[in-house]
Amino acid sequence: MSDSILIKDATVLTVDSGDSLFEGDVLVERGRISSIGGSIARPDTSCDVIEARGFVLLPGFVQTHIHLCQTLFRGAADDLALIDWLKKRIWPMEAAHTEESIYASARLGIAELIQGGTTCALTMETVRHTESVFAAVEESGFRATVGKCMMDKGSSVPTNLLEETEASISESLALLERWHNRADGRIRYCFAPRFAVSCTRELLERVARLSREHRVMVHTHASENKDEIEIVERETGLRNIHYLNEVGLAGSNVVLAHCVHLDEGEMEVLSRTNTHVAHCPSSNLKLGSGIARIPEMIERGISVSLGADGAPCNNRLDMFTEMRTAALLQKAIHGAETMPALSMLRMVTIDGARALGLEKEIGSIEPGKRADLILINLNRLHTTPHPNLVSTIVYAAEASDVETVLIDGRVVMRERQLLTLDEYEVIHSAREYAQQLTNAFGE
Repeated sequence: MSDSILIKDATVLTVDSGDSLFEGDVLVERGRISSIGGSIARPDTSCDVIEARGFVLLPGFVQTHIHLCQTLFRGAADDLALIDWLKKRIWPMEAAHTEESIYASARLGIAELIQGGTTCALTMETVRHTESVFAAVEESGFRATVGKCMMDKGSSVPTNLLEETEASISESLALLERWHNRADGRIRYCFAPRFAVSCTRELLERVARLSREHRVMVHTHASENKDEIEIVERETGLRNIHYLNEVGLAGSNVVLAHCVHLDEGEMEVLSRTNTHVAHCPSSNLKLGSGIARIPEMIERGISVSLGADGAPCNNRLDMFTEMRTAALLQKAIHGAETMPALSMLRMVTIDGARALGLEKEIGSIEPGKRADLILINLNRLHTTPHPNLVSTIVYAAEASDVETVLIDGRVVMRERQLLTLDEYEVIHSAREYAQQLTNAFGE
């Protein structure tokens, strides 16, 4: 396999600081973007050449809230609100997981993400068997920051998910030691307390301290559902964001998923502390959670990026769907000029990279950055004509329009063919283990 790849004659949307657009070439060497320009000579005969005339080259999409362990639950928890969804379906099914079923679930999720142009994700897994997710990420060539779910309290929590505080922390630290910055930084670890409802104050305070000591991220849920907010306020006397801030879980190393129901004071906390918000519009709609006040967050300078969440509450892991849905939701409330297409494209590329602390490595097409790149074919019925490429990508394109994907300078999908995963085997294994989970769950 060549260490260099030359992408020829593409329409390149760089998503750099000037949102540059040009027709030309991009040279990748040893995993990084070496040069970009109008015409670049092939450096040597071993260089792999990808002919890209008529295709659009973009930075790979970055999703900031995903649950790979839940991909096998797709379609098994529909038409329920969050707390019932968790207690009646998701937690019992997560508790039934084995090392093998989580591995199958992660591979299915990663395959779908790659085919839809997502090259990097921040993921929260379940309480057990997170090693299996790391193995799937490593083998597939995907880029991910992965966290073991932490849960040391709560009602109606299956025994297999309820942890002792010390055990939860010890296992998290062991995973951090084994996996953080593996594969030349492609794989990273984060602390992932599920949400305030299922974590003791002691656990949250220690996670805040440990994350600073080890310089790793914290990924948790916050203010997704009104019932959740009422529970936290009843137990702590504080609204969710104020409580998380009090225990130390606010700051530039923290990504809070959802943040649907915030008051003015909570938004001020997020802005002041530079805490990141992962907006999951399809999940919020499907679970009936509500519509987050995204334009107001952006006006306050709050960092907002996008994620699909998990397959059982979406049911896709598709960034095209999330971009379009996020924009259209807010236009219906605030007017057609709200959330323009370019802001949405930046939200799923450079803004997502910034939320993960990776903006110097990925998120735009610039020399020196890691080569996480996707080629999109807009020569389709549903994308013709396309006088404005960005608008076409955000409002008309689909996951199936992604033709080729590079991660860390490695081609992981070419002409819709997955190269690091066997699509047939992934589907077959997923079906087998999904049935086993269904049987264990008693359905």
